[in-house]
Parts: sequence; structure tokens; C-alpha cells
Amino acid sequence: MAQPKTAWDQYPEPLTVASAPVPEYGSGSLADLLPTLAAGLGVPGMNAAIGELTPADRNCVFLIDGLGWEQLRAHPEDAPFMASLLATSRGGTGRPLTAGYPATTATSLASVGTGLPPGAHGLPGYTVRNPDTGELMNQLRWQPWTPPGPWQPYPTVFQLAHAAGVHAAQVSSPTFENTPLTKVALSGGTFLGRLSGEDRVDLAAEQLAAGDRSLVYTYFAEVDGAGHRYGVDSDTWRGQLMYADRLVQRLAEQLPPRSALYVTADHGMIDVPFDEQHRIDFDEDWELSAGVALLGGEGRARHVYAVPGAANDVLTCWREVLGEQFWVASRDEAIAAGWFGPQIDERVYGRIGDVVAAARDDVLLIASEREPKESAMVGNHGSMTPAEQLVPLLEVRS
Repeated sequence: MAQPKTAWDQYPEPLTVASAPVPEYGSGSLADLLPTLAAGLGVPGMNAAIGELTPADRNCVFLIDGLGWEQLRAHPEDAPFMASLLATSRGGTGRPLTAGYPATTATSLASVGTGLPPGAHGLPGYTVRNPDTGELMNQLRWQPWTPPGPWQPYPTVFQLAHAAGVHAAQVSSPTFENTPLTKVALSGGTFLGRLSGEDRVDLAAEQLAAGDRSLVYTYFAEVDGAGHRYGVDSDTWRGQLMYADRLVQRLAEQLPPRSALYVTADHGMIDVPFDEQHRIDFDEDWELSAGVALLGGEGRARHVYAVPGAANDVLTCWREVLGEQFWVASRDEAIAAGWFGPQIDERVYGRIGDVVAAARDDVLLIASEREPKESAMVGNHGSMTPAEQLVPLLEVRS
């Protein structure tokens, strides 16, 4: 006989840490892309981790900020050229890559450029605590200013490729040339700044042809910006996707011989409704803020830094309040589960929150007072859901 239901049966169990879909570090993440290409170019020390890719003499990575796998598949009429390449993704398997956790620009660009997961390169979130100062450090805007070299000491794949005689170049907006994020994530070889998308892809094609072995990177940001401001199904977002599609086709049509073009992204994105059910305000919630010294990360991927001695209480409270919508883990649980990669450097350990919270449902943990701009965004990302985590790896060869 079935047991009668109690009042507790109407409440789902909190999400377990082990149920979070961990990125494919070591075989199919963004951190594995450039090492795979560089290994095919004969760069010492590089590992061809993405086994589905075939080496080419000239390789170009075109990263479209914010263009997730699911968003591209949902809008084939707005991106007909890229949609026609979906079957080529990940070496013809038709499968996506995973961005890495958190699925956010600073973390992903560092993973791309260094070929390392977040636990090694040390940019494990949008904002994280600097253990040396106790302050929150915004790793996208690099505020407050922090010496870049000690923060991320590893060489980039571009630096290693350049040292091995490969022609390495980055073609992007001139505003990024001297930023600390570019220095720690994408430096090496030649940086060439161009304002328009057409000028960038034209120059990327020229740079591919400039060496017998080439590794070229170019970037387009506006899809992400439109998604944040207006949402991933808005007319503005669709317009930027159309433009990005034309840029990809323009570059593909100019590839020099023996080239491979890879189109990827740093993360996907979801729209979150503007109501109290979907947007939980940390700045107005006394339970969630109790015992918290600093709130880092972003709305779908939070780092929570407790006051001394309060970490266990904060973890318990966050699980009770958010555990049906967020994966909520202690720092050590998140590390053991592999969220940030297979290893954590000692200098990175204290940058990770005492509590780490990753959204599963279409919800945000905003902070309306301390993060007014971020709290007002329509489109958001950061967590491990497919909409945020999966990114394409479209391929065109000449």
C-alpha cells in the first residue's frame, strides 16, 4: 500500500552537487581548442585534446561573444551560413563544445587564450575576491587594478606558438589592445586593431596568408551586448546575429589555401523575466545576506564569501533558500566535483567563494543596490545549463 503523503512531499529535494553537468575539460572545452590547433602546428608541449579536429597549416578562430549553440540552432533563418555549418561542428560530429565554469567572458577568454581551465589560469568568475587585499576584483574590467602577471602567470598559446615560429596574430577592436585581460589571456605575436567587422575579417584572412604556419584570432562582441540589453530573441539581437553571419561568410570566402576557420563563442545566454519569482534580490533578502562579507560572481554564477567562522551557516542557509533552483556547493565540494577543472592552483583557491551557487532554473540572484547595471540586464549567463554552457565549433576548410 502506498504511504500517505506528508506536507514535506510537496517540496522537491535540493539539487545535489553531483547532478551539475560539469564541462568537458580535457576533451571538449574551450580550454582545449587552441592547444589542439597548436599541436597540429607542431608547437612543443601542446596536446591535441579535441581528437575530432584535423590539423591544418593555417588556423583562424573567430569568437562571437554570446553566441551559444542553442541560440544558433534556434535561429537558422537569421544565420543561414552558420546554420549550414552546424553539421561541421567539432570536427564533423555535429556536437558543441562546453565553455567551462562559469560561462562568462573573462573566464572563457582566459581559457581560450591560455589553453587552461579556470582553476589553473585563475579567472574563475566575473568578480572574485583577491585574497591579498580582501577586495572584489572585476576580471572583465580589471577593477580595482591588479598586477596582471602575478594574477595569471602562465604563457598564452599565442606566445608559445610565436616562440615556435608560427605566425600568431589577434585582430580585434583597438580598445582591447592594451587591456590587462588581453595581456593575460590573448597576448603573443601581433595585435592588430580594427573598428569595423568587415575590416577585421579581411585582415584576419590576410594574416592567415602571412605565414606558412599561422594561428589567428578575431572577435565580435555585439551579439552579446544586444542579448544583455534586449534579450536573445529581440529584433536587435537578431540583427546582430545576421551581421555576424555575414562576417563569418565573408571570412570563409577569403581563406587562403591550407586553412581552417573555426567559429565559436565564449558562452550562450538566456532571458530571465523581470519579476520576484525569477529575480531574487540579495540586497533585500536578510536570510541570504546573513554572514556574507562579499557577494561575487554574477546573477547565475555566484561566489559567496562568508565572514570568518560563518561559512557553514551560509552554506546551510543558501541551500535551504535556493537549493531547489541552484546547485549550491561549498568551495571544496565545487572543486572536488570538477566545476573549475581537474586541478586548482594554490593562488586560485582563495578566489573561489566559500559558497558557490550556479543556477539551474531560469532565475537570477541579483543585487539591485550594489550591481544596478548587471541587475537590469535582460539576457544573462554564467551557469552550467545547456543554453549557457554549450558553444559551437563550426568549421570551414580551404
